Amino acid sequence: MFDAIVVIIHAMQKYSLLSTINTPDDLRLLPREQLPQLCDELRAFLLESVSQSSGHLASGLGTVELTVALHYVFNTPFDQLIWDVGHQAYPHKILTGRREQMHTIRQKNGLHPFPWRGESEYDVLSVGHSSTSISAGLGIAIAAEKENADRKTICVIGDGAMTAGMAFEALNHAGSLHTDMLVILNDNEMSISENVGALNNHLARLLSGSFYSSIREGSKNLLSGLPPIKAFVKKTEEHLKGFVSPGGTLFEELGFNYIGPIDGHNVDELVSTLKNMRNLKGPQFLHIMTKKGKGYAPAEKDPIGFHGVPKFDHLLGQLPKKNCASANLLSRVRQLVVRNGGKRRHRGGHYACDARRLRHGGVFQPLSSAVF
Repeated sequence: MFDAIVVIIHAMQKYSLLSTINTPDDLRLLPREQLPQLCDELRAFLLESVSQSSGHLASGLGTVELTVALHYVFNTPFDQLIWDVGHQAYPHKILTGRREQMHTIRQKNGLHPFPWRGESEYDVLSVGHSSTSISAGLGIAIAAEKENADRKTICVIGDGAMTAGMAFEALNHAGSLHTDMLVILNDNEMSISENVGALNNHLARLLSGSFYSSIREGSKNLLSGLPPIKAFVKKTEEHLKGFVSPGGTLFEELGFNYIGPIDGHNVDELVSTLKNMRNLKGPQFLHIMTKKGKGYAPAEKDPIGFHGVPKFDHLLGQLPKKNCASANLLSRVRQLVVRNGGKRRHRGGHYACDARRLRHGGVFQPLSSAVF
């Protein structure tokens, strides 16, 4: 009993701010200037916790600031927050009343490694690897509009999940219905340029602000009877956004108001942008840039290796070597996939496999350059 009390006291000293956050309601009581400290403590706690229990690590390290900003700005669980894919949600679990149970994750009768409806009212859907967030979120957003209770719907989708056809079908559907919802693309495929990042952050605040939004909507009504001028203004806006993010015009064409990309590790900028976007009408798309493994040098250097980890010493920063028998089995599986994949090419049926998406965890990493 005494030892347990000592551990609790030590944790409260080490995580002085995080230990006071038992629900997002507690988080929303914090002054904004304390959010960077909370992010630092949350990232340190996540690293310490997962290193002792095993689980997904690098992805969660990359979503710390986003998670804090989302729960700070939106009134969860009344506002509906959907994670896709689910292994980004470890920081979300920590901030929503499950901090002291994190050591049980992926264990019998312990916490689920993904959002799970039966586990918390803050987990809107039970999800893993699916790319279903936008389509599910659209249904929830339509229901919220009929409910007329000003309930917000937010979908956080990773860049890998965004490549699925289901995600783009849902974007197209949401854009055509013009439903109020926010889709956040967590993009950790590229690095953030400091200069471009500052420009993007400023532009995001400008384009998501109420002044620009009111002018934008007002001009639509004013120019509705002048199609050539309205089309010119629309193209000018697209070119402005396309100057900073060429990919943004794709989402504009799908019917979304695109903002970004912005620095996903600047919690103050995230809060400002999300507050601006919270009350915008119609489908909104926020593109954030993050770094997988952020804040932990070994994971930043090897985000694939630290994607899912066994128990390890986080102070040393080295993962234990894989069991020889397990390594031999995986090697055999790789050989079978390559051999059968090559044969398929010459048979009546064809299938496509982009092995670059199989790098995570290292199982098929040697195949990452193959497309068959």
